[in-house]
Parts: sequence; structure tokens; C-alpha cells
Amino acid sequence: MLAVTDLVLSTTIFPKMLSIFWFNSREIDFSACLTQMYFIHSFSAMESGIFAAMALDRYVAICHPLRHSTILTNPIVAKIGLAMVLRCGMFSLPYPFLARQWPYCRTNIIPQHLCLHMAVVNLACADIRISSYYGLFVQFSVMGLDGIFIVASYIQILRVIFSLPTKDARIKTFGTCGSHLFVILAFYVPRLFTSLLYRFGQNVALNFHVLISSIYIFMPPMLNPIIYGVRTKQIWDRLLRLFIHEGP
Repeated sequence: MLAVTDLVLSTTIFPKMLSIFWFNSREIDFSACLTQMYFIHSFSAMESGIFAAMALDRYVAICHPLRHSTILTNPIVAKIGLAMVLRCGMFSLPYPFLARQWPYCRTNIIPQHLCLHMAVVNLACADIRISSYYGLFVQFSVMGLDGIFIVASYIQILRVIFSLPTKDARIKTFGTCGSHLFVILAFYVPRLFTSLLYRFGQNVALNFHVLISSIYIFMPPMLNPIIYGVRTKQIWDRLLRLFIHEGP
């Protein structure tokens, strides 16, 4: 599910971004911009939900290892996945409708390489507090609650890890969570900075805005296959066969 989310998110953004770089095609239809906005926010929220679900999986695997298969059954996992899809779709749906309702009578130049909600509505010549407040509400209801759940899960995980009798056992157990924590930080920290910059960083350089938003959008899809792929034994075996010449 994480791979599909990363694929859709990248497919939503990269074609237009590459057309800007390759063909200097700097225009986008407003409806296409709103469509891109919906998919960006929807699948970013879905990625956050997947990270929370992965934290739950690690919590059950480490804190209740003997009950893992009975707690996280296939029907339970399917229900969690369906709930994430519905949550992300419903919370992200108002974004394009809110952006469409505002009058745009100043400039039509988006100071970004993608159609983020606040980047678009900041161009409106009207009071956009409704859009800003709704964006903050979604940030807290989706990303905030997911983040709180992840932190709570890892507090319990760390308590179990530090109670293990040997250092090797602690290192080995924590190693199963280290990659997950790294990807989570690469996703949430730039996302938090982006949200704050659009609301309170009017004096911050535009290049920094673009850099931070690019990191939180592109970093997780780039890192996820590398971090989770290199831990897969089949991939390691295939790489070894490619680069190590077997003798006769």
C-alpha cells in the first residue's frame, strides 16, 4: 500500500514538473491545478496514515509478539486500510472547492512548482481565513493525531527495548524500527515547516519555501524503496548475483 501511495503521489507531480524543466511549460489549467491539489493532499495524508499503521504493526510485533497474528488479522488490516482511504479522501475533498470559491484578481503566478492548497489560496484577493483554518484543522486531525499515535507507540516500544536483558537483543530489536523512524522524520518535519511557513513565514525566502515543500513531497517516495528494499533478503541476493562474479 505504501508503494502504491508513493507511485500515485509521484505520478501526480512529476509529469508537470518535468514539463516545466524540459519544455519551459509553466502554465497549468486551474481545474488541473485543483485536481493535482486534491491528489497531493489526499495521498500525503494517506502516507501519514500508513506510517501510523506501520507503527501499530511494530508495537504489536515487539510488545505483544505472541499475539501478533491474532491481533492484526487480515480482516483487521483490511478495515484499517479502508478507514485510511476514506479518511484521506473525505478530509482532502474540501480543498479544491475552497480554493475555487475565492476571487483571484491580482496575480496568477503560483510561487511553487506544484499546486499546494495554501500556495494557491494565498493568491486570492479575499479573506482566506476559512481555507487557512480548515488546513490547520486537517493538519491536526490527520497528521497531528497520526503523529501522536506514532509517538505513543514508540514510547511503549522503547520501554520494551530497554527492558531486554542483553545489548545485542536491544540493538537487533531497535534495528527493526530505525528505518521506520528515519522515514517518519523525513516526512513529518518538512511537512510541519511547510505548514508554518505558509502561515507565518512571509519574510522567508521563496527558494526556502520551495526547498522545504520539495523535501516533504519527494523525500519519502525516494527513500521508502531504498530503506525498505535493502532490508529484503531477496533483493540482497539478486544484487549479490549481479555484482559478484561466481567462480567456475
